[in-house]
Amino acid sequence: MTDSSPAAAEAAHERARKGVFYGMSAYLLWGFFPFYFSLYQDVPAWEIVLHRILWACVFLVLLISILRRWRTMRDIFRVRSYLGRAFVCAILIALNWGIYVYAIETRHSLQGSLGYFLTPLVNVALGACFLRERLSAPQWLAIAIAAAAIVMQTVWMNEMPWLAIGLAATFGLYGLIRKQLALDALSGLFLETALLTPVALCVFVWQFLHGTSHFGANWQSTALFLASGVLTAIPLLLFAAASQRLRLSTLGFLLYINPSIQFCFALFYFGEPLHTPQLVSFACIWVALALYSFCAVRAAR
Repeated sequence: MTDSSPAAAEAAHERARKGVFYGMSAYLLWGFFPFYFSLYQDVPAWEIVLHRILWACVFLVLLISILRRWRTMRDIFRVRSYLGRAFVCAILIALNWGIYVYAIETRHSLQGSLGYFLTPLVNVALGACFLRERLSAPQWLAIAIAAAAIVMQTVWMNEMPWLAIGLAATFGLYGLIRKQLALDALSGLFLETALLTPVALCVFVWQFLHGTSHFGANWQSTALFLASGVLTAIPLLLFAAASQRLRLSTLGFLLYINPSIQFCFALFYFGEPLHTPQLVSFACIWVALALYSFCAVRAAR
């Protein structure tokens, strides 16, 4: 029997309020990542990803120690089915990070924004194809509009937006496989970073011995590397907290904060040109997202 008392209603309202706060905090942090990554000077994208893995793992070790979760983590590492899927997730999220940082460094932030606008629609399409989730006709129409927008931009500009497609595909596949891991955000993220850390550490040591590492070269790069671990982990943990408290439709609306901020950064901070084919492509995807969001809200009601 559902508790409809004023106290229960107030508790539900407080839970939703906290969920919105956590969700907005996560997406705002992700939205300002273009500014953060633009602070690196002449550091290749792969090296930035390398340090994101290393220092995120260090931060999570400290966090797990504070929360006294090591017994749980030992049990997780003994489950082989977790390890295989987590390793695939780790590769996908590392590729996603690398593509995104490369997009920022090469001043293709508009493609980065486009990729994350596409991600919800890619998630829906993957769910229909691999998880046999049933979609309504308007949702299929939204996916078709987004696909047509990419084809149109490719034909019009004679250039495939590979970075946007790569971001949406890697994050979509990551979400698909991650959904099949019955792990909370902290345990899952630590497992993924821990599996990649030995390789990242070997590359870091090799760089350091050969004098090619940017770590320690100057205070700015070193500080940015050290901060990357916290900035990698915190938004993911905030997002997990939000997803536990909010409806999927509400979380879906908040999702658009991140690429919208990135879109503004690309235009007004980096000064990237917005050509007509790109504008039309964005407009089509915004229409597709509006249609998808309308269907999600109606289904939630």
